[in-house]
Amino acid sequence: MNEYDSWFNKEEEERYIRLRQEVQRRLGREKQETDPMVRRQIYEVLSREADRAYIPVKERVGLGHRIFYALRGLDILQPLLEDESVTEIMVNGPEHIYVERQGKMIRTRGRFENPRRLEDVIQQIVGSINRRVNEADPIADARLADGSRVNVILPPIALNGPILTIRKFRKEPIQVEEMIHWNTFTREAAAFLKELVEKRYNVFVCGGTGAGKTTLLNVLSNFIPSGERVITIEDAAELRLSSLENVITLETRDGSSDGKGRVTMRDLIRASLRTRPDRIIVGEVRGAEALDMLSAMNTGHEGSLSTGHSNSTKDMISRLETMVLMGAELPVEAIRQQIASAIDIFVYIARMRDGRRAVTEISQVLGMDRGQVKLDPLFVYREGRLVRTDAGLHRRKERDA
Repeated sequence: MNEYDSWFNKEEEERYIRLRQEVQRRLGREKQETDPMVRRQIYEVLSREADRAYIPVKERVGLGHRIFYALRGLDILQPLLEDESVTEIMVNGPEHIYVERQGKMIRTRGRFENPRRLEDVIQQIVGSINRRVNEADPIADARLADGSRVNVILPPIALNGPILTIRKFRKEPIQVEEMIHWNTFTREAAAFLKELVEKRYNVFVCGGTGAGKTTLLNVLSNFIPSGERVITIEDAAELRLSSLENVITLETRDGSSDGKGRVTMRDLIRASLRTRPDRIIVGEVRGAEALDMLSAMNTGHEGSLSTGHSNSTKDMISRLETMVLMGAELPVEAIRQQIASAIDIFVYIARMRDGRRAVTEISQVLGMDRGQVKLDPLFVYREGRLVRTDAGLHRRKERDA
């Protein structure tokens, strides 16, 4: 049992709610709350309660932490966010909270006292980056201050109650050596990918939900040589390019209720072309912005990177075709030609049955063959590891010379 699981003894709930409300009442008199001020009021309220009735030390410490997290953090989710063994938090309504640890999903004993309290936490998260979510617009993507990804789905769309999913980011970015140690890919494959990025090949990372696409994109991005100007474009900013200095981070924005002020991925990609980028990194393509991304890759912005959801590399090509058609009525053959000339390398990453993430394919784009985009595997997954094929790189970049 984790320390925070012990907070959810039913006998303690009424005491916790009563003491939290007392602290809130006291803080209501203050003009501006600070962490030390909140801690002082919590200490005073707990001391008075202990004088009135005996509270075991462990329970008293737990109450203090929980009240503080409720007032200055994300309530019962705060200790889960601070637990480095937790990689994902999934809240299915106020009473069902799950976490992922080492690839395994576990239900915690935690719960919010009511749906309203969970909704307050959700509004706190989305409001911190000037986004909104309500019954009229019940779905939202957001991020925490540390870059962790957040998705929200509210009733009436969500029948279980408010749904909150948090994909956590580590305090320190994952390094390539760690991914080698975890068998995400081999040292040979890592060196090959590094060379591709340095020589400005356009690389597209694909995979299923939770496969580790953004993590891999972060690692690949840090192979970009220093001195290059890089533009990142995301729905909610997650990428952390710690090794680069000349970086511009762009993030989409929701519009008002009448749609005014909305800034889309397409808007950002087009705007980025006027900022003199050496490379453009699109965190994830989901719709019509795929056409703009391909156009950017085809108009001198070599070495660009992006990701997308798919079940295979071939499936990713089909999905890109569909996405482009969302934004323009073009012949399918013309779209495939655009894909074939824009993207040099597809990297497929999968989540294995044991929870481990692994790159299972690295394929090069050879061009068009009988109206289809032709792929050629350079690395394939065999007998539990990524192995090199006999194929050589078809396209040669100027920096190869």
